[in-house]
Amino acid sequence: MKKLLLIVCLFCIGTLAQAQDYGTGIGIRGGSANGLTIKHFIRNDVALEGIISSRWQGLNLTGLYEIHARAFNEPGFNWYYGFGGHIGFWDGDHAHWGDDGKNYTVLGLDGILGLEYNIREIPINLSVDWKPALNLIGYSGLWGDGFALSVRYIF
Repeated sequence: MKKLLLIVCLFCIGTLAQAQDYGTGIGIRGGSANGLTIKHFIRNDVALEGIISSRWQGLNLTGLYEIHARAFNEPGFNWYYGFGGHIGFWDGDHAHWGDDGKNYTVLGLDGILGLEYNIREIPINLSVDWKPALNLIGYSGLWGDGFALSVRYIF
């Protein structure tokens, strides 16, 4: 019984370890909002991601907690989901949803669902994700158009 328990524990640890193919990735993010992204693993299956992006000539800072798992049972492919928050700053003259002459500071919640592929030989990480955001303070509302492609150098 002890041997069986040990085998099951080692299998579970090995499965979790497979979710992480790199420690940190830094790169660019392009989509409805363009910017910079940095992702760092704090555990084999958990990463923190920071995004600095621009849209409507404003600035948005996002922090995310992401859970990763192997996708398609293929090395290098991972899917992930998570949550976090953001703070954004916009001039209403450039935001099509804002009022001219008014500045906006927004705070809100974010979700993320994505798929990534790690090319260890280069070393590059490609990811595509959907990151909906809900502004709670400032200009409130749900933004569901947060689709993006990210390219990161991984190490």
